[in-house]
Amino acid sequence: MNFLISDAMAQSGAQQQSDPMITLFFMVGIFAVMYFLMIRPQQKRMKAHQEMVNALGVGDEVITNGGTLGKITHVDETFAKVEIAENTEVHVQRSAIAKVLPKGTIKSLK
Repeated sequence: MNFLISDAMAQSGAQQQSDPMITLFFMVGIFAVMYFLMIRPQQKRMKAHQEMVNALGVGDEVITNGGTLGKITHVDETFAKVEIAENTEVHVQRSAIAKVLPKGTIKSLK
């Protein structure tokens, strides 16, 4: 009447031991899947963003992480001045710039 224990295991009394190599291969496989599906793509995105931030220049039209659209008027080591309206500039960190837009994007939106 034991539905949870198989009769063969209950009669023999022996426990089946798993091979430690199978466990090791399983753990390495899980790490490899995590690396290729999560870690590596994130590193590629970070590298691409860093290259984009390093290539910023005066006159680039950008979108900040906050969603502000503007044109860069001045760039230094850590900050950039972004003109968001006529005679209105804001200082943003270079790393806070999310995307560089094609030239003329701001004029096409007006």
